[in-house]
Amino acid sequence: MPSTDHSPALPADADGCWRALASHDARFDGRFFTGVTSTGIYCRPVCRVRTPRQENCRFFALAAQAEQAGFRPCLRCRPELAPPPGAAAAWSMHDAAGLLAHEAARWLDDPQHWQDETGTSLLARAAAHLGVGDRHLRRVFQASFGVSALQYLQTRRLLAAKQLLTDTRLPVATIAQASGFASQRRFNAAFLQHYRLNPTQLRREGGGSDPLATVRLPWRAPYDAAGMLAFFKKRLVSGLETLVEDGRQPWLTRTLRLGRCTGWLQIAFDHAGQQLLLRVGEGLAPALPALIPRMRAMFDLDADPAAIDAVLLPHFPGSAGMRVPGALDGFELAVRAILGQQVTVAAAHTVCGRLVARYGEPVQTPFPGVNRLFPTPAALALADGDALGSLGIVRQRQGAIVALARECEAGRLALRPGDAPEPAMAALRALPGIGDWTAQYIAMRALRWPDAFPAGDVALQKALGVRGAPKPAQAAIDASQAWRPWRSYAVLRAWHGTPEATIPPDPSGETSP
Repeated sequence: MPSTDHSPALPADADGCWRALASHDARFDGRFFTGVTSTGIYCRPVCRVRTPRQENCRFFALAAQAEQAGFRPCLRCRPELAPPPGAAAAWSMHDAAGLLAHEAARWLDDPQHWQDETGTSLLARAAAHLGVGDRHLRRVFQASFGVSALQYLQTRRLLAAKQLLTDTRLPVATIAQASGFASQRRFNAAFLQHYRLNPTQLRREGGGSDPLATVRLPWRAPYDAAGMLAFFKKRLVSGLETLVEDGRQPWLTRTLRLGRCTGWLQIAFDHAGQQLLLRVGEGLAPALPALIPRMRAMFDLDADPAAIDAVLLPHFPGSAGMRVPGALDGFELAVRAILGQQVTVAAAHTVCGRLVARYGEPVQTPFPGVNRLFPTPAALALADGDALGSLGIVRQRQGAIVALARECEAGRLALRPGDAPEPAMAALRALPGIGDWTAQYIAMRALRWPDAFPAGDVALQKALGVRGAPKPAQAAIDASQAWRPWRSYAVLRAWHGTPEATIPPDPSGETSP
């Protein structure tokens, strides 16, 4: 269970950390790191090297703390692969400083903020984004984490670069730029200073020969990989996605536009290694630092299963490891949610395939039938009603899609993981054809809000036993308090136990996509 104080100070329970390290307990992966004074190396709890003597171990909550103390990352267990410690708790005035520091760290974690910026200017932008002064943010960050914000950012950039050096054959100059360094010279100097290796040495020691970029993204068990794959397999859109069998390993394959990069990607589940395998083509390889957090969000790899299951397993026995599927692109998810109103999943992805074929740009891939990008907001903002109608999209949903596209194209609506859910849902509900059900669904999957709750959903009302109440939606909200703050996870578990064909439209005229 996460502490109510989510400022990751140095772990106080050294004996507990030692026991987790000695047992290689995967439940603690990412929750702390172990610095070994006899070697100068820091490791994850799951590292399979010989367990060091307890008196030689120092424990840290963050990789940045270990590196500030002079330890270098282990080349075997690779600390850059550790899952994050978990999501922040809800806002509390009693821990406003800790929440501010957490939000600043989350903002600095996003590689899309790294490009063409110095560390100092990034901190100024983070402070402006959070509505506080630069100096105040620096003080709070140092007090909360025990490292400066600049040190934290430098560690994040270097670990991202280390992962690309180890798992891909990208040129060092490309990796330096993708990791936010202004020049390869500065990157080489920082890498050598922190890790006592130059980048080419690390590549000789760890780099593979596969010309494709294949990255490993661990999860914290339990994880229902089969359920997650089944969810996405059922929603494949022609031209955009397919399932490719590589031996006995199914690879979910699709196209993507990320910034100026376009291309294809594949994912597969490595059950034995408890990790997601991400393979990308040449076109998307330079965007890997920005793509990796999106993939972690899409497959909900950073959830805290212990905290979630402690609340929900009494209500949903046998559902351990069930996660909330996310999305690679918030606009795409919102369009697909609109197309899914009042129709079956099969009908929704059929219409979506027509939309992709009509408005999506062509892209070359080595996979038959995967040849289109999802339409951009700019393309759908100009879509003609008659043209949309010819694809089988009814008038109400035509207006919703065009209005949504215009808001996203103008930058008034971003739909990114971590965005404040209430303002985003209010903006969505203000658009024609989008009610509370769709807004909550988008918040659940695109914004990654763990407490989204479409109270009008019939399946949820049945799960809560309030379907026959005079005001079932309000009764569902009242009864769902026992599921907080994980109601998004409860929603998925309730739907999992309800045959989709029996879910009628809710009072807002929408139904489960």
